[in-house]
Amino acid sequence: MNLACWVERNGRRLGEAPALAAGEAVHATWAELAARVAGGAAGLRDTSGPGTGLEPGDRVAIVMANRPEYLEVQYAAWHAGLVVVPVNARLHRDEIRFILDDSGTRVVFTDEAHAEDVDALVASVEGVDRAVLVPGPQWDDLTATEPAPLTDRRRDDPAWLFYTSGTTGRPKGATLTHGNLLMASLSYFADIDPVAPTDSVLHAAPLSHGSGLYGLPHVAKGAVSVFPGASALAGPELLALVERWPGLSFFAAPIMVKRLAEDPALTGADPAQLEGLKTIIYGGAPMYLTDLEVALDTFGPRLAQIYGQGETPMTITGLSKADHADTDHPRWRERMQGVGFPRSDVEVRVVDEDDRELPAGEPGEIVVRGGVVMSGYWEQPEASAETLRGGWLHTGDIGSFDDDGFLTLRDRSKDLIISGGMNIYPREVEEALLAHPHVEAVAVVGRPDPEWGEAVVAFVVTDGTEPPTEELDRTCLDRIARFKRPKDYHFVDSLPTNNYGKVLKRELRERL
Repeated sequence: MNLACWVERNGRRLGEAPALAAGEAVHATWAELAARVAGGAAGLRDTSGPGTGLEPGDRVAIVMANRPEYLEVQYAAWHAGLVVVPVNARLHRDEIRFILDDSGTRVVFTDEAHAEDVDALVASVEGVDRAVLVPGPQWDDLTATEPAPLTDRRRDDPAWLFYTSGTTGRPKGATLTHGNLLMASLSYFADIDPVAPTDSVLHAAPLSHGSGLYGLPHVAKGAVSVFPGASALAGPELLALVERWPGLSFFAAPIMVKRLAEDPALTGADPAQLEGLKTIIYGGAPMYLTDLEVALDTFGPRLAQIYGQGETPMTITGLSKADHADTDHPRWRERMQGVGFPRSDVEVRVVDEDDRELPAGEPGEIVVRGGVVMSGYWEQPEASAETLRGGWLHTGDIGSFDDDGFLTLRDRSKDLIISGGMNIYPREVEEALLAHPHVEAVAVVGRPDPEWGEAVVAFVVTDGTEPPTEELDRTCLDRIARFKRPKDYHFVDSLPTNNYGKVLKRELRERL
């Protein structure tokens, strides 16, 4: 099954109904979107004129901020049988370079804000043929090509390479197939919400991650995809969009939920003004109970939580809107700090180091299997075999079930830091800091932060010369994305280690 069939089908069935919206204005109807997608697919496959001569299975990257044309590109690529590589546009140029090279990307789609960086990468990364500016004449020429028929794709054919870092700090492309993404979409209908063509989905979070994945079930059912006008969604705009586009849902990191829940325009809103708000799905980082209670007070029982990974897109366990509303449950407060019950499309277990299932109450590694789990890491057979051993995805997260089958996370064995909903792996920050000539050793950990969820903190051992923090900041910014830069530096004489020389990061966290 080719997921682009959704757009083709909606173009016939819904015709003049809105498909894409920029703020309160319609950007494209379903008929217009279907025509641009089919034309863009033909242009991508065309070997003459403006075409790029791509073949089914070739990879195309999208390095763009959220905008309606993003979905035009994505579905045109799928229509043509291509594999989409959505890239977080906030990454450092060198991080984007690695993803383009590792994925074997042939064509990069970008917008004006990122064109300079992308043009430089196209010139330096072997195998990348060209960059296409979207919107602009290049994209218009491609979409003006005579429409192409939908390219046949099987369930096991790759559709999306979701790049996520590992314990080594080297990104890995989780290969998500058309079947994986279909299953994730069906799970949304089963566990979060039904969707109707009269509904809408707001893309306030990056399309390269959660918002893009939760957009899929809405496209499948013909809902309108709405793009806010401001880079940071605020209360007045949300109220206007809810009035214009009823049945509105969106995915958000906890920090975004917290900010909106405290926005005076929303805290002072008449309940009738929020009637058109359907669901806020949050995840990707812990939500503090006090913040959740404020959000429920502001928005009412409209929140749903998900726990997942890029390797099993947004689908492991969840807390439904009904769970959030069940405040009479004797363990409600405790449950709101957990991650809920297994989703409909997966089996979830907690196992020991020998992959033996553990009884309720005992913590161990969380493992998952089901139709939503990735087929493997892109061209990394050893890493794939290790992570998917025994037919189960080994998440690296530590948790435990209670007697009711409710899952609580206990720790993250991979030392992942989640700040503002963004994944940060300590190793890549450590490697950046070790490039400074006076840094001899470094360990990076996360500390709780009331605004961002976690903040990045570096413990640094020098050669005797303590560099200014501004220098360390610059060393990081030259190599990694700004949001990964440490918020604090602690200079120490040595790092705590065990008998094998492994740094005891738990001790560093305890110091904080």
